[in-house]
Amino acid sequence: MKVPNSYSFRNTWSLDCPPAEAYEMLREMTEYTRWWPEVKEAHALGGGRFSLRARALLPYSLRFVGERRVDDPEARVLELAMTGDLEGFSRFRIEPSGTGGSRIVFEEQVIANKAMLRRLALVARPVFCANHWVMMRRGQAGLRTYAAGFRKGRSSPT
Repeated sequence: MKVPNSYSFRNTWSLDCPPAEAYEMLREMTEYTRWWPEVKEAHALGGGRFSLRARALLPYSLRFVGERRVDDPEARVLELAMTGDLEGFSRFRIEPSGTGGSRIVFEEQVIANKAMLRRLALVARPVFCANHWVMMRRGQAGLRTYAAGFRKGRSSPT
């Protein structure tokens, strides 16, 4: 039987830049606040660990610590183990899109530990999933805009 407060998400983003550049941008977790509106705080703790706070449309924040489990520039895979209000993992896999850009697959499997999310899991699950969908959609839009500036900055003469 599935735990009511467990969630499994998979989203695919497209990005108009080579996979190596997409990997480089996604690797810099402390920069997420610059392009992902729902990532409100991202601080390096050292040793591949980060303190994060996220909030989408619903009136609650999720706070968790992420620790890099996979950081593979050759395979272009980034994976983060999470503890706190969310426990589990999130993963980005970056692949060539065939058009010179990138296809980014985001996978997440978590258990929501925040008390309110546990209590309301059975009745509010569709709302929580919709909230996540909004967060992911806005994340893709933000990354696309950020990538355009990232690429422009790299091609500007110094």
